[in-house]
Amino acid sequence: MARIAVVTGGGTGIGKAIAGALVTEGLQVVITGRRLDVLEKACADLGLGTRAVAFDITDPAAIAGALDALPQTIDVLVNNAGGSRDGYARTSDMPDAHAIRDSWMANLELNLVGPVMVSETLKPRLAPDARIIMIGSVTARLGGDGYGAAKAGLECYTVQLARELGRQGTTVNLVAPGMTAGAEGAAGGLDYSNARWFERNAANRRIAQPGEVASVVAFLASPSAGHVTGQVIHVSGGAARFL
Repeated sequence: MARIAVVTGGGTGIGKAIAGALVTEGLQVVITGRRLDVLEKACADLGLGTRAVAFDITDPAAIAGALDALPQTIDVLVNNAGGSRDGYARTSDMPDAHAIRDSWMANLELNLVGPVMVSETLKPRLAPDARIIMIGSVTARLGGDGYGAAKAGLECYTVQLARELGRQGTTVNLVAPGMTAGAEGAAGGLDYSNARWFERNAANRRIAQPGEVASVVAFLASPSAGHVTGQVIHVSGGAARFL
């Protein structure tokens, strides 16, 4: 019987690449996101072995409402959905404390609280030896205002969940991309000059391709990765390491 995966934010960018990599490995993949039309188009592109379930990971009622459509048994959960709803605004550019609070709370809700709610809600459905993979960001180590802070919190939750679920054979890891081509809000919505920064500071002098992130996720999702857990794995050409 095929293993079953759920990939949040699976309709575009890195999430879609991850879904494609898992399908190639023989998994049945459910992709989720807020926009059903985008998800359905992605399923058409990805082909057999995928289906779509639309809901907002920041809305507890929406998560609960999607449960009947989500698999009853989950072998792989990829918490990829995230980004910024305020254009990755810099804290230093915000006019007052109200704006700062709104920005930081929105980032925490989408990039930390959302993945936590999805993981905790679906935890009872995890199969033995399940795999959970969080998609973080290199900005958790480089600074990145509310977005980077939320991704740093996700690293903390990854370790917590790995410890909690380890005895049942479940692994929990986080993949932290740097700027990635074609990703929505790649590397915190950094502008062209900062894309050049990533190219200068990566050992291979380039940004990532979505498939390179997806291939790391596919390994962590595999049965072969059973003794890799609680880890943060950067896919940034070494950009975070060399600072």
